[in-house]
Amino acid sequence: MKYLVTGAAGFIGSAVVERLTQAGHDVVGIDNMNDYYQVSLKEDRLKRIEHDKFTFKQLDLADREGIAALFAEEQFDKVIHLAAQAGVRYSIDNPLAYADSNLIGHLTILEGCRHHKIKHLVYASSSSVYGLNKKMPFDTADSVDHPVSLYAATKKSNELMAHTYSHLYGVPTTGLRFFTVYGPWGRPDMALFKFTKAIVNGDAIDVYNNGDMQRDFTYIDDIVEGILRIQDVIPEANTDWSVEQGSPATSSAPYRVYNIGHGSPVKLMEYIEALEEALGIEAKKNFMPMQPGDVYATYADTADLFKSTGYKPEVKVKEGVQAFVDWYKAYYTL
Repeated sequence: MKYLVTGAAGFIGSAVVERLTQAGHDVVGIDNMNDYYQVSLKEDRLKRIEHDKFTFKQLDLADREGIAALFAEEQFDKVIHLAAQAGVRYSIDNPLAYADSNLIGHLTILEGCRHHKIKHLVYASSSSVYGLNKKMPFDTADSVDHPVSLYAATKKSNELMAHTYSHLYGVPTTGLRFFTVYGPWGRPDMALFKFTKAIVNGDAIDVYNNGDMQRDFTYIDDIVEGILRIQDVIPEANTDWSVEQGSPATSSAPYRVYNIGHGSPVKLMEYIEALEEALGIEAKKNFMPMQPGDVYATYADTADLFKSTGYKPEVKVKEGVQAFVDWYKAYYTL
């Protein structure tokens, strides 16, 4: 099988490439290698996943001609589309950065899948689409019409765009709403990385909403396992489905949306305590009010994903945080 993986130098993308090549698949990975965070970390991820089955190309999703030529040249079987401009908070101050990557970029991938009869497009959505929803756990049958950040709005837009291509052109698409992914080789803009760096340097960590928050923290290996299993579950058209009676996560078209999370939210302060224990250092804490665009809690209902794949995440927070700290110490030679 031949795969395209977008965002191949990213946290999740590089881990997916590694697993696919280990399984003997041919993989072409693309990434624009932007400087949203340190490019050296992206370069080191690529070095780690070097393999004779893997070809990397530096390419921007918004390069319409370049993406079209890539699809025509490579003739992929499946696409795992993970590239995006990430970050809820960054989108508040830099909204235009999200248009090219998350909207135009998603459209170029959909066009490639349409014209080259891709067997299955799996793409990254986000738990942030749940926005103002208060009902827990978050269910894909819930309405997600009230996002609280532009990042979330672009991810909901990705789902809508995918449905259009599934409906009009029969492209099988599956969207995955990721819930707070963490682990070795993670992103420096995410809480675990920022907290670890600050604590090691003796600086205070900013704890928002005075620590009264919960997140459905999901370890990277569990996320990758879920992605690899679901890419084998190709959606089919369902002529019996109707808007009035069906879930918005399904359709009469070959279209599905799933939550992919641990399914057990952890209090932020417990997460910090796990990090303090792993580092053997008590953090200095700067308690802050809630940030714009943030939500109090996330909690994934993963019943649909389990029904489709038979897989449930296994890594507990203490184990996952310890693995991250071990990697961080080795990577930065502490």
